[in-house]
Amino acid sequence: MFGDLFEEDGDGFSSSTSGTGVKGRECEPPPPRGKIRFCGIKNQGGTCYLNSLIQTLLFTPEFREELFCLGPDELGCLADKDKPEAKVRVIPLELQRLFSHLLLVDEQTASTKDLTDSFGWTNNEEMGQQDVQELNRILFSALESSLVGTTGSSLIHRLYHGMLVNQITCKECGNISERQEDFLDLTVSVRGVSGLEEALWNMFVEEEMFEGNNLYRCSRCEQLVRAAKSAKLRKLPPFLTISLLRFNFDFAKCERYKETGSYVFPLTFDLKPFCEQNNWPDSEYSYELFSVIIHKGGCYGGHYHVYIKDIDQIGHWEAPVSLLNENSVDAEDPLSVLTGILAQEESKCVLVDQLGQKLMNKTGTPWSKKYKKQYGTISKVGVLKFPTEPVSSASANNSTENTEPETAGDTEATDGCHWFDLNDSTVTAVTVKDIEKQFQGKESAYMLFYRKTAMKRPPEAIGNPAYRVPPHLVEMVQEENARLQQRRAEFDASSNSIEVRLHLAPHYHWQNGALHALSPNEDSIITVTFDRRRTVGDLRLMQDLWEGDMALTLAKNVPAGLHLYDTLTGEHMSFILLHFLKMLNNTSYSLYLLIRHSVYVLLYFSTARKKKITVCVSGKSFCLPLCSYQCLFFILCLDAECCLRQMDRTGKLLPPGTFSKQSPASLLMTSLCLCPGPVPTATQLFLYFSVGLVPSVVQELEIIVEESLTVKECLREMLQMAKLEGASWHLRRVDWCEEIGEPLTDENASLKEAKVIHGDTLVLVEGRLPPKVLFQFGMI
Repeated sequence: MFGDLFEEDGDGFSSSTSGTGVKGRECEPPPPRGKIRFCGIKNQGGTCYLNSLIQTLLFTPEFREELFCLGPDELGCLADKDKPEAKVRVIPLELQRLFSHLLLVDEQTASTKDLTDSFGWTNNEEMGQQDVQELNRILFSALESSLVGTTGSSLIHRLYHGMLVNQITCKECGNISERQEDFLDLTVSVRGVSGLEEALWNMFVEEEMFEGNNLYRCSRCEQLVRAAKSAKLRKLPPFLTISLLRFNFDFAKCERYKETGSYVFPLTFDLKPFCEQNNWPDSEYSYELFSVIIHKGGCYGGHYHVYIKDIDQIGHWEAPVSLLNENSVDAEDPLSVLTGILAQEESKCVLVDQLGQKLMNKTGTPWSKKYKKQYGTISKVGVLKFPTEPVSSASANNSTENTEPETAGDTEATDGCHWFDLNDSTVTAVTVKDIEKQFQGKESAYMLFYRKTAMKRPPEAIGNPAYRVPPHLVEMVQEENARLQQRRAEFDASSNSIEVRLHLAPHYHWQNGALHALSPNEDSIITVTFDRRRTVGDLRLMQDLWEGDMALTLAKNVPAGLHLYDTLTGEHMSFILLHFLKMLNNTSYSLYLLIRHSVYVLLYFSTARKKKITVCVSGKSFCLPLCSYQCLFFILCLDAECCLRQMDRTGKLLPPGTFSKQSPASLLMTSLCLCPGPVPTATQLFLYFSVGLVPSVVQELEIIVEESLTVKECLREMLQMAKLEGASWHLRRVDWCEEIGEPLTDENASLKEAKVIHGDTLVLVEGRLPPKVLFQFGMI
């Protein structure tokens, strides 16, 4: 599995961004660590099992520190790898650098490419998944071989080596025959047992009897006798690794399968009943769980990740949202439920109709079914006052009666050490209750790592990730962090710097309905390099270029001159005109600039009463302040026609221009999307249409037509857009419950005469309309 141990090239830290990235993003630096402050590991294709084991070894502080104690004088230096007389111990060197990277480099993910190269792995081995227990044994064997002749030669033996003894006792003479076995990990059965303690009891307490036709030949009695076979733990290692035998073979079906039944394992347990010696101090028998490698999938493939206890408390743990919801909400108290919902909202306010939907998502039951009979409609519950800080369980319940004692899975760990889920590049906080979910199922515990509870960490190691890291590795990390910081600063400056062309009003005069420069020779345009995240308030501070306040106007070059637009027209914009003048009533204004994929969106609003509006640009949403103001301007500089459209609760885009007629208050907590296409004029209609008898199933198309078009002409354009042929088609309306309604029988009538309005949905149905028949009735 591993190649040559002492052949490797390359030095320096391996970056989390390789040269095989997407074109155009090679220069983007890796992001810094998140608020959890842990570093994940990139998956090379099938190395999740390696990532889980590496993280477990990293968060075994004693193993990590023993490895850090080995200096370059013993391990060599990778710079000397090409020298034939030098012996470079590559695997421990790469582990040292990877550990220091994971601990100290300000990066979200690290790469194990250098480490796997030191193993001699090829691309096929990196893409193929192996068994994590097998990797654990092979890695320890490779480390022991690599550390021969150094002070760390007994590293694995000191930390993980244990001994058990198999004994056979003759029932006739009492002679005991024993055989001692060394182990670095214990493999325990899963099938037919309820948990780890029962499996250990069967292994080390229960006796196997040799009797009847299965007698034992005693060396002292020299005959077949009755005997009892048992096993005991003779030496306990500081770290006990237990592998669960979840994969078995079904001889009846001749296939492998995975044991997914319940298998309980304790967080702490006492090994005294399973040991040969019982006169040791009690602390020598006590173990606590600190790592659980989890396998998700079946026996022919799956995914590994690991739950790890932060022994040194170097991470930042925050309670998962699911736990906050569980601890802070009483489902029977509507006030508690609503308080919990609003506490999670950044703006601390939700529209009533949206509040009802959020309540149903949280409780699974609508307000009308659960609370309406007792409390009335949701709008009549009363005025709720919510604190600005997150709601605690006691304040959310509003009574001491609903406050329950903390359980094993509550937010605060008893010893200050919390659990985290390290899943390749992703690191999240978990609780003890999450560990209990790994007792059974397709996603269940596969390897357990225990440490003696008597092993205490020194105070200076708590909260200090640099503890016992060698100075040369600290220096290397500092250089890497400096390079990353410089790359991020350069990338940040280059990606956020734009050139703004400022046309100053004093250099223009109004003539023939357009603006013209006062002097052709005078430079009336100022080009300013500006950070797109800064506001016009920051731009206003550049007093060396202008005086007074400013207003923003959209301009376009036309043959008559520079033409100003006060509202969004949807036409192609060539550049932005900043027109400076004195604001009325000395009202202060701000300007926000967002750029995504050559799309410029400028919001112009007063800074009075701040609220929020969501704007979706090129598939990304941005939450921006929205204030009480007289008007809202969306200024665009695009390479194609685009328009802003409002999105309803179902995700459907409403016709363009719908939101522009609404008041600012009605736009609160709504989403606006920047979409390609023009805004319909006053004489045009925006229509939805679909093909078939079930409009809710097929894709809905959109079209803009003149309201003066006849029904027949509109049908022709829709058929052309839908790429359909033939004359056997007609149009039908869709009623308010999204069912196909009456047909548009008069094909020669205009859409306006047929009372087709802006935003209507029509359906193309195959088949001709019945011909008009004139019935004549004779009077008798």
